Amino acid sequence: MIDKQFCATKAFIDYNGKILIIRESKEYRGEDAGSWDIPGGRIKPGEDPIDSLKREIKEETGLNVEIKEPFYIADWRPEVNGEQWQIVGTTIECKANSNEVSLSEDHDKYEWIDPENYGDFKLNDTLPNTFKVYNKKIL
Repeated sequence: MIDKQFCATKAFIDYNGKILIIRESKEYRGEDAGSWDIPGGRIKPGEDPIDSLKREIKEETGLNVEIKEPFYIADWRPEVNGEQWQIVGTTIECKANSNEVSLSEDHDKYEWIDPENYGDFKLNDTLPNTFKVYNKKIL
């Protein structure tokens, strides 16, 4: 049984052919501490999805980006504080005009990676399929 359901947007940010990944700090929520993710988060009630994505990108990375096209939709079902959540996320391609990242406290490291090398990183559970879809799209 699902206790809570959320919608989220995720940003696949490209800068000169490299994709930005960010590592969850140990202080942030715990379930994904130490794993790599991409910027994004839950959409607040009444918030426009694109505005949500821009807000999350700015909060987590300090970047301003050009929003492109959605290319992947998935859901994940974490257990949080004894509740079963379902999060439905749309991943949207974005273009950065800078590679200067300023991380939030929720993250402790970032990398700009070749999208074909995603397997070299301990990604959260949702990202490998996202990279596979993206790589099929660009190759």
